[in-house]
Amino acid sequence: MVYVKWGFWTLFWLFVAAFFHYTLPQHDVVRVTDTYEKRIDFGENSIFWAKEDSGNATGNVNRDVFFIQTKFPNEKVMVYRNEDTSAGWPPYFKFDTSNLQAEAGDLKSSSADPQWVAIKHYGWRNEFLSIYPNAVGVKAVDSPDATFIPWLNILILTVFFAFVWAIYVRWCRFRQARIDPVLEDMGDSLEAAGDNLAEKRGRIRAWLDTWRGKAR
Repeated sequence: MVYVKWGFWTLFWLFVAAFFHYTLPQHDVVRVTDTYEKRIDFGENSIFWAKEDSGNATGNVNRDVFFIQTKFPNEKVMVYRNEDTSAGWPPYFKFDTSNLQAEAGDLKSSSADPQWVAIKHYGWRNEFLSIYPNAVGVKAVDSPDATFIPWLNILILTVFFAFVWAIYVRWCRFRQARIDPVLEDMGDSLEAAGDNLAEKRGRIRAWLDTWRGKAR
């Protein structure tokens, strides 16, 4: 049971970590190499695509999606999708997909004369499953070494762990006040029942020994 307990909590916290890693915003400093639009047929990976752009028809099995091609300073390629999140999940309230695509297109540059860009995004890139992070913001920066302090992530995680700690403390208090006394009473009752049973067995054994003595 100990292994089952620790296995459950390990899987639970791995799921929580993966959820926050996918959902919370991140910044990549890259060079935009191209922007394009592509018709996507949604399949088993449809959960990793956003909803239709605000104002468009819903329930489509395929639609055109904007993409932004980039390269990191080390020449590693990264491709971002550019979709509205509207008022859905994650709650980025992004309605400016077309504007963002125009801004990204205006920031295209070559390796000979690079214009470094910070792309704010959420999500993962997985080539096997054709999953792309979703760009939610883009702005020019002066250097590929530009860094960003994730204040929003720090705030959200602080509030989350404070909430978890509050629940844990209240659960411990409830267990100590309500559950532990009941378990102790049950243990005492079982122990008393065991003592009574042992006493009865002793009496029966003594009675049998008496009859054995008479039989001899």
